Amino acid sequence: MNAKIYGYIRVSTKDQNESRQLIAMNEFGIPADNIFIDKQSGKNFERPAYKKLTATLQPADTLVIKSIDRLGRNYEEIIEQWRILTKEKQIFIVVLDMPLLDTRNRHDLIGTLITDLVLQILSYVAQTEKDFNHQRQAEGIAAAKARGVKFGRTPLALPPNFNEVYHQWREGKISARGAAKILGTNHNTFLRWTKRFSDSSVN
Repeated sequence: MNAKIYGYIRVSTKDQNESRQLIAMNEFGIPADNIFIDKQSGKNFERPAYKKLTATLQPADTLVIKSIDRLGRNYEEIIEQWRILTKEKQIFIVVLDMPLLDTRNRHDLIGTLITDLVLQILSYVAQTEKDFNHQRQAEGIAAAKARGVKFGRTPLALPPNFNEVYHQWREGKISARGAAKILGTNHNTFLRWTKRFSDSSVN
């Protein structure tokens, strides 16, 4: 069986554009049918396209990625996946943005050592960048909350007849489900409204 070449592309969200990575894959000469794309976080390798790709790869095949963080952003898992791909599956890996991570040319001990060192450094950088992004996001949210910015959906306005129905329910004249039906909502929403109403009355 002739060895084949595959490309793997990952963007973190469905809104992000994978065109830059696709162009790089096309320029490398990878057939469109051999390019696998995931649109989700790189925190782990539970991704449908990646799983399909690894099930497809055969010994002596080549896997091309644009940069190491497209493979993932978890340091330990990147190292482990690299080991599985190169040692267990016995495939070659090409990282376009880092020529030193081209295992097609690493057959001697020194070449393997260089590849392993560069891989560990870049994997560490990928994880650190992910952690910093999360930290900056958390700090941004905290700062926004301190300024009075509210997050989450705006609560629905109470129906005009809520006050009347609420008091009927409090007096035991109707059940919560009956009140919800009158107000045209469901049981759980009515109970949330009652809590909001009672909290606002106390305040």
